[in-house]
Amino acid sequence: MPGEFTLIDRIRARATTRGDVALGIGDDAALLRVPAGQLLAVSTDTLVAGRHFPDDTDAADLGWKALAVNLSDLAAMGAAPAWCTLALTLPRADVTWLDAFCDGFLELAQVHDVALVGGDTTAGPLSVTVTVHGFVADAGASRRDAARVGDEVWVTGTIGDAAGGLKQWQGRGLASAKLRHRLDRPTPRVEAGIALRGLARAAIDLSDGLAADLGHVLAASGVGAEIELGRLPTSGPLADQFPDERERWQLQLSGGDDYELCFTAPAADAFAIEQALAACDTIGTVVGRIVAGAGLSLRTPDGEAFDLAGAGFDHFAGHA
Repeated sequence: MPGEFTLIDRIRARATTRGDVALGIGDDAALLRVPAGQLLAVSTDTLVAGRHFPDDTDAADLGWKALAVNLSDLAAMGAAPAWCTLALTLPRADVTWLDAFCDGFLELAQVHDVALVGGDTTAGPLSVTVTVHGFVADAGASRRDAARVGDEVWVTGTIGDAAGGLKQWQGRGLASAKLRHRLDRPTPRVEAGIALRGLARAAIDLSDGLAADLGHVLAASGVGAEIELGRLPTSGPLADQFPDERERWQLQLSGGDDYELCFTAPAADAFAIEQALAACDTIGTVVGRIVAGAGLSLRTPDGEAFDLAGAGFDHFAGHA
């Protein structure tokens, strides 16, 4: 069975680099050049088997997702990705699995010109930890504490697909391949995040569900929000597989794993936002507005209040 350094060498042989990497994989630390006038945005996420992904997830899909969820955090800040590190905990040194994992991981890294510059490998229950680094100008970052009363609340793409895919997997019955694909290979909205610089006020990526994640924005900004459930962007596969709108709303509000962006912006900037998103082939939908007060108000198309059964994903409690 290959040892730790054999695995590291295997990863290093495939890792790409960039001109701002003075020293990458192979020493005690990477040496990296940060451009003048830029802030360094850094984010870390860990994915644990049986907790953050189904146990039958393909290795290449897991590689893709491990990087995607981190790039999504940079997208929410409006940061351009540059470098990443990878820490792998593996039950055994399986080079076939590792090669497939790297296929997915490095495929997405190449799309966004991300250099893998370091990391670690160890033995234990399967988990993946990725740290990403990106650049953003001081005035260009979208923060959670910037929402203002009167702002519109936007969502990119469609939401609820990943939660629908997970629910079908948990049921172990017939499932939609399209919904499962959204669960396994989310699209980090990097280009959209950059395009929204100067337009979005507050932003967050939807990892734990719209209700929970927007709730973080509301708490940080000291405001409330009203969401119109009839305006939630819904894909055809989700509508087909979950025709009961109340069940579907539950998935869209608290399911998580979509990694779309939720952001707030002045209503006067709506046309500019639509143009900016269209330029990077991303749809955006206004789903509500920021109001004075606190908390989240949910309204059905009939104007009735909707009671959400659970606020979203909690790492120490599971899906609500």
